[in-house]
Amino acid sequence: MWRSFRDNFNLTPRFIFGLILLLFLIGFGVFGPIILNRPDPLKIVGLLYDPPSQTALLGTDNFGRDIFTQLMHGTKTSLTVGLIAGTIATLIGVLIGTVAGYVGGIVEELLMAFTNVVITIPSIVILILLSIAFSHRSIWVMGFIIGVTSWPWTARAVRAQTSSLRTREHVDVARLSGTRTLPLILWEIIPYMLSYIVMAFVLQLNSGILQEAALSMLGLGIDRGISLGIMLQWALLWESVRTGAWWAFIPPTLFLTLIAFSLFMLQSSVDDIFNPRLRQN
Repeated sequence: MWRSFRDNFNLTPRFIFGLILLLFLIGFGVFGPIILNRPDPLKIVGLLYDPPSQTALLGTDNFGRDIFTQLMHGTKTSLTVGLIAGTIATLIGVLIGTVAGYVGGIVEELLMAFTNVVITIPSIVILILLSIAFSHRSIWVMGFIIGVTSWPWTARAVRAQTSSLRTREHVDVARLSGTRTLPLILWEIIPYMLSYIVMAFVLQLNSGILQEAALSMLGLGIDRGISLGIMLQWALLWESVRTGAWWAFIPPTLFLTLIAFSLFMLQSSVDDIFNPRLRQN
């Protein structure tokens, strides 16, 4: 059964490795604090920058808090923000791109003009301004801020694909048979773009995680919480590099790298999975 499933969807070693790595990181962040009974990442367990020991496996931070516990909670937060941002950005991009590509005419011109205007504005500027505008930045707020600024390139690509698909024979047949617009888009156009939509979501997820880290390092991260970016901000503020406390900045940097690497592996395997012409016999 497994071999049949693997052959039908062409689960390459690259995809399997990326998926296993990502699942490990998710499990570490979601279930790690529960299994190890580490509910509070801000609990003080030692002194300033204590080195790794049996009490604190990865040492302590600038306030004597356990970095291993922070790493688990920070991984969960970063992944959650990325998931929210990636979902919002992908939904907005697919919606605007599909409507523009299918309807065409003045609607397409207006939507693409708006998209092009958003693209010309540096996203980091919008992110900083929106982050400052919100007095309370929760995980949901951070995900929303990043998501609503990250959709334009997805919309442009989806619009191009939809414009091509709307003239295909199977779409004409469905249109002539009386299929309404919404069901036609959902069943005759979206499935043919599924591989790209999945790829776009993975890229948006990765972008959301990295953008959250960048904002956090600028001091614009979530309030009363912890993420991988916030851990790096603390390490920079308290000069862990200068003091030689490598355990304060290497673990969050490594985990951000592993998350990005696992998502890159998955994204690069999407075409192999969805496109049967790429499968090796």
